[in-house]
Order: sequence, then structure tokens, then C-alpha cells
Amino acid sequence: MGRPRTNDAAVRDRLVACATEMFATRPQESVTVRALAAAAGTSTAAVYTLFQGKDGLIREVRDQAVAGLFQDLTAVPGSEAALADLRALAAAYRHWGREHRHLYTVLFGGAQSFVPSAWVGERDPVRPLVAAIDRAVADHILAGDTTLIAVSLWVALHGLVSLELAGGLDGTAADTAFRSSIDAVLRGWATPAAFPGLRRTDPAQ
Repeated sequence: MGRPRTNDAAVRDRLVACATEMFATRPQESVTVRALAAAAGTSTAAVYTLFQGKDGLIREVRDQAVAGLFQDLTAVPGSEAALADLRALAAAYRHWGREHRHLYTVLFGGAQSFVPSAWVGERDPVRPLVAAIDRAVADHILAGDTTLIAVSLWVALHGLVSLELAGGLDGTAADTAFRSSIDAVLRGWATPAAFPGLRRTDPAQ
């Protein structure tokens, strides 16, 4: 059997799909190149030829996750209202996580962790969120450091999505927790003038 062709897109896609599944459901150290190759129905040589080994395959899985999340968040249409945009971005983040549970686990779980920082790259998934927060601060709706606001919002989002993916929240309870938690974070950073407008009397809104 000859060496696999480096342009074999089908083998590459199968390896990425299998790696995504395995790294999302097992400890990273327990996943071997042999197991990855067997799951994808190919040889261990393919992993090294296409990805230079397991670490390269992990990077590819994570890069695809980052690109997918960035694409979905940047597709959220903007509006005149920064707070409405922040809520829409939060909803898009939640939707992506629920629709791509294995990629989400790889991106934010044990195989490859994501740590929000003060530096935001051009294709960083958090960039649209930071831009909306910047607008809210400029409009005197939110007050504080943009990075700190973004991290606090992400922490709430990540906790909510993680609980949903783990089965700890579902249905109406998950929807209510999502809305109330995001609004609570935004109220925490609201300026005195904007705070009354962030008080919802109807939790179903």
C-alpha cells in the first residue's frame, strides 16, 4: 500500500471529523494516532502525511472550530442599537455551540482551551462581540473596560452553553436562563442612565 496522497480531501475530512468526535469525548492523552486512523478508516501514515502528527490534527480541528464560530458571529446583521446587537451575538454564539457540540467542546474544552485576552485578532470569534461592546460604551449604555465586559459576557455564555450541552439545562428553563443571565451581565455594566431600560418585567421577552 503506497503513501496516501496529500491532496486526498476525503481522507483529510474523515480524519478531522473523527478527531473532532474523539477529542470532544475523551481525554486528549488517551487518543492515539492509531485510534484516529482506525476510526477514519485510513493508515497512521495518513495522519503524519496530512497533519504531521496528532498535534497538527488537533490544530486543524481547532482552526475549523474557530473559523466556523467566527463566520456565524460575523454573519449576525448589525443595527443601530448596540444592546440589541449584543443580544443577537449572544444568541448566535449559543446556537453555534448547540449545533456544533463536538467542535464547541474541542474549542473550549480540554483538548484545546480558549482563553479570552486583551489582544483580539482579525478573525478572532470574540471580535464582533468586542465591536458591539465598544459601541455600547461609546453610546454611554455600558461603562467599563471593553475586555473585562467581553470576558464577563463570555463566561456567562460559556457556562450556559456548557450546561445545555451536558443536559443540565433544556427547553424553557434553558431559554429563560439564557435571557435572564445575559441581561444580568449587561445590567452589571450598565450606566445609571441606561440601567432602567435594561430591567425586564417580563422574563419571556
